[in-house]
Amino acid sequence: MRALAHRDLADLLAVQLACYGPGFVESAEVFARRLASPANCSLVLERDGKICAYLAAYRSALGKVTPLHGDFEPVPQADTLYLHDMAVLSAFAGQGMAQALLQALWDEAAVQGLRHTALVSVQGSQTYWERHGYAPRPLGDAAQRERLATYGAGAVYMARAMAAATAWPSTR
Repeated sequence: MRALAHRDLADLLAVQLACYGPGFVESAEVFARRLASPANCSLVLERDGKICAYLAAYRSALGKVTPLHGDFEPVPQADTLYLHDMAVLSAFAGQGMAQALLQALWDEAAVQGLRHTALVSVQGSQTYWERHGYAPRPLGDAAQRERLATYGAGAVYMARAMAAATAWPSTR
């Protein structure tokens, strides 16, 4: 596991396409801009020199949504670890890679004093995130609801407190 780097973009895009399909693939240019953001804290897992999983994330504010194809915008007082995108190649499913990526970022966020973690659930993943303590959170700001709409029908903004996120919950 290590920080996402510019040299990883081709592999990251291949993982993204394999996991999400063309409707959710974000360009190398978008990811390059995200890497340049001081708020970026994205990670990758690799095997044999190839990316097999990644978690695109950054420090943000509760209730702030990054639109699909949007940049990681720094905020003056970050209080939230925003999980923008996580993908694991199917060949590596069930090996704990998602857990490892999440736990590493949750641990770092706790050290940094972030109080929340948030994400946008897409493609029917809401139940997955609920099993891990996330709950739907209404967005009161019209601009943030517009950003959420860029993910299409069924997208749900979800959040949880970091105090509850410092350990991977049991899924049993």
